[in-house]
Amino acid sequence: MSNQKRTTLALAAALAGSIVVAGAPAAHAEVVDVNYQCVTPIGPKGAVSPIDIKGVRSGDGYKLTMSFQKGVSSSPVELGKGAMNPSAVIELGGAEQGKVQVTGPANSEAIPANTPIKISDLSGTYTPKKSGKVTFTAGVLTIKALGTTTTCTPENSPGPSLELDVQGAGGSSGGGSADGGSTGGASTGGSTGGASGGGELPRTGPLDSAAALGTLGGTVLLTGAVGVLWLTRRGQRSAG
Repeated sequence: MSNQKRTTLALAAALAGSIVVAGAPAAHAEVVDVNYQCVTPIGPKGAVSPIDIKGVRSGDGYKLTMSFQKGVSSSPVELGKGAMNPSAVIELGGAEQGKVQVTGPANSEAIPANTPIKISDLSGTYTPKKSGKVTFTAGVLTIKALGTTTTCTPENSPGPSLELDVQGAGGSSGGGSADGGSTGGASTGGSTGGASGGGELPRTGPLDSAAALGTLGGTVLLTGAVGVLWLTRRGQRSAG
């Protein structure tokens, strides 16, 4: 086999290896049925809603979005446009313990009486302080409407809807606490925060993990190229 063919094959193999490494998954998500039992001004109500939680890299943290596929409560009177404001808590588990507050916009359309209340997507920001795998599970839902407050609590101990492999400040692993997150959604435009504590946080998550893995792949490629160059020179010396 000629030196040129050997060079081409080696470079192709190194590049393929870098692609495989860069494609490694960094998150796991699934839709989880949550049995919400609600304490309302007119008595207890409840319903099961599939909950989806997504995490998208945003600066030093993640933008979390909690989606409800079914309504979990109802009102005996019509709720006019903008009358209902939802918020919820996402429970953290695994490498970091705590809560993240998520909020959403008020209802964009009137909700008829005795009709399941469709909760809009709720969002907030999570900033990791510890390193490792962190789980995100649906927590207490709060609905404020017409001067009243309805609190809905998961009663079936639901499993996590999302798991992320994160790296916190200092790269330390293990337990810890986190609280905060977004205290303002689309309707309030409030402030956002993250896990408790301070300090500059490293970039983690799917996008930054891909960049890091891409760098690793580039290192593999460079190493392969050096090996090819050595083989080529060795072949030339042998031929001479």
